Amino acid sequence: MRQTQAVHREKTPVSIPQSFIQELLSRVDVVDIVGRYVQLKKGGANFMGLCPFHGEKSPSFSVSPSKQFYHCFGCGKNGNAISFLMDHAGMGFIEAVNDLAQSVGLQVPDDDISPQDRERAAAARQKQATLTDVLEKAADAYRRHLRESQRAIGYFKARGVSGHVAKRYGLGYAPEGWRSLASVFPAYDDPLLEESGLVIVNEEDGGKRYDRFRDRVMFPIRNVKGECIGFGGRVLGDEKPKYLNSPETPVFHKGRELYGLFEARTPIREAGYALVTEGYMDVVALAQLGFPNAVATLGTACTPEHVQKLLRFTDAVVFSFDGDAAGRRAARKALDGALPHATDTRSIKFLFLPAEHDPDSYVREHGADAFARCIAEAMPLSRFLIEAASDGCDLATAEGRAHMASNARPLWSALPDGVLRRQLLGELAQLTQLPANDLAALWSQASAHDTHRRAPAGAGAGHAAHAQPHPTDDSPWGAGADGAPPWQGSPDAGYDANYGSAYPSTSAPYRKSGDWKGKGDWKGKGPWKKRDDSPWPPQPRLPATPMASRVDHAARLLLSHMGFLEHLAQEDHTALCAQPAPHGPLFAWLEAQFHEHGPQPWAVLRESLRGHECEAVAVKVMTGAHAQTEGDEAELRSELTDLLARIQIEQLKEQLQYALASGDLNRWRELDARSRALKAVVAPPAPK
Repeated sequence: MRQTQAVHREKTPVSIPQSFIQELLSRVDVVDIVGRYVQLKKGGANFMGLCPFHGEKSPSFSVSPSKQFYHCFGCGKNGNAISFLMDHAGMGFIEAVNDLAQSVGLQVPDDDISPQDRERAAAARQKQATLTDVLEKAADAYRRHLRESQRAIGYFKARGVSGHVAKRYGLGYAPEGWRSLASVFPAYDDPLLEESGLVIVNEEDGGKRYDRFRDRVMFPIRNVKGECIGFGGRVLGDEKPKYLNSPETPVFHKGRELYGLFEARTPIREAGYALVTEGYMDVVALAQLGFPNAVATLGTACTPEHVQKLLRFTDAVVFSFDGDAAGRRAARKALDGALPHATDTRSIKFLFLPAEHDPDSYVREHGADAFARCIAEAMPLSRFLIEAASDGCDLATAEGRAHMASNARPLWSALPDGVLRRQLLGELAQLTQLPANDLAALWSQASAHDTHRRAPAGAGAGHAAHAQPHPTDDSPWGAGADGAPPWQGSPDAGYDANYGSAYPSTSAPYRKSGDWKGKGDWKGKGPWKKRDDSPWPPQPRLPATPMASRVDHAARLLLSHMGFLEHLAQEDHTALCAQPAPHGPLFAWLEAQFHEHGPQPWAVLRESLRGHECEAVAVKVMTGAHAQTEGDEAELRSELTDLLARIQIEQLKEQLQYALASGDLNRWRELDARSRALKAVVAPPAPK
């Protein structure tokens, strides 16, 4: 989603007055902000340090206190305090502004927010700040206890962890005893201790309280700003469970956070890739052994949100798993999370170590260089996709090849459109011994069949027809058979341009085929005969029921299923945000909300929209019978894909006409190829 952040950065600032931005930048000191993350030394009028955006051994990163500006003479990265937090800390624009405003005691203007929403937002921020303070206090206590426990120190020394690395990751120890935190927090019955996950309350035992973490080495979990949001604890012996994590809290969500990401941000940029492992100890041990760019999931499967967060810092990710069955299962889940983000410009690989090794043990036995070679030779996502699809399938038989094709279809469909997707279609077609066009057509038919089979009662054929994803790969690129542009006629002949039109039909009103009269005035008697000389007066046109436009429909799907934003290509985001007001600003606002808060239900979005300029159009598309989103998520995503393709086709029409009128043949061919590719994606119009 790195590309989509550009849209977010352009569109979001309009909601915050520029005057406030200027006042904020005048009050903060960029030297202090950068100094949180980079060691700076005075060098003349400026401060110098090692650039956090690329690897270097001699300082070329300059921070100017007079200009309130930073610039790297090596990589060219530059900006102010806000852009630094966005680029280095991975914050969104709003998050960066709020962070800076809080540091200097300013209140971000929120005049367009209702008093109730403003109060709720303030309460949420206060709760988050309070919980992180509580967790930081506990982390300090755990670090003190580590210095006092020779047993815990011995455990880390046996794993080869130095004091420097232990300090960098804030490692600690939770002592034995049921209420050790009572000495840290005098008010042990404080509800915040339970809400932060530090204390468990046994309601069945009269509300008895006790520490969650006891006799465990502790790994504090930090967000990208460095705030403690939770803990992972490991037993020193063989007790179960071996690892214990903080529960879900208002500040900690396992499916979104990665252990070690705060510490690994700069090493990831220096190494050029992120290494994802399975455990806390893997991260710490690898940092000790020369791989500080490692992170770990928090006892859960890798999610698309995990991958999205990593791709804010790098375009290359390597997943490292044990080679046993459990490691393969974890890798398979990581594949599902990575597929929607596997664009043509990103590298996602999978490393499988021998079953007897984890990353720590492998490096210790074979050395850092050998592990680095394993990383370089890791399996590309495309290979793993094919391997996962063919698992258990005998490709020497027609049945086995058919089974593999069935396994591959959902994996291939999850990929964003691009060269990689099309290349994989060709490779999968070779393995199934089918032409690529035939395989695409079969998958399209299977998707249409699934859609019709899952369609709820009352859903028409049109609903199912518009839900077919990427049906074919045989779009003709360039011009017609003779190589010339269609100077005569429309390049869009045969395309259903009336789909979803917001305007009523202008065709003649319906009449019976032929006009009739009986013998004299008909009163229920006598035979009928046809009369050709005098037609009936025209029937009055019934009031047309306004139809939702394609853009309305797309807005409805995204407001109902905000997570779909994650699966859109850059062209889709651009097409939506380029829509005229009020739709374009609505899509830009929705994307900004997604970057700041992740997927939210419509009820929450509705509250956030109160008083906003986009409130009216959002309420309009989410009101009425047409606003109901029926069907499973795969079906609705396919429907959105179809809609976006049609929207872009309409946009390309004007550009094609302009290129045609100006005589720019090369531009016309380029646009025509794009239009044809999109038309190959859309489902055929429903029969009338």
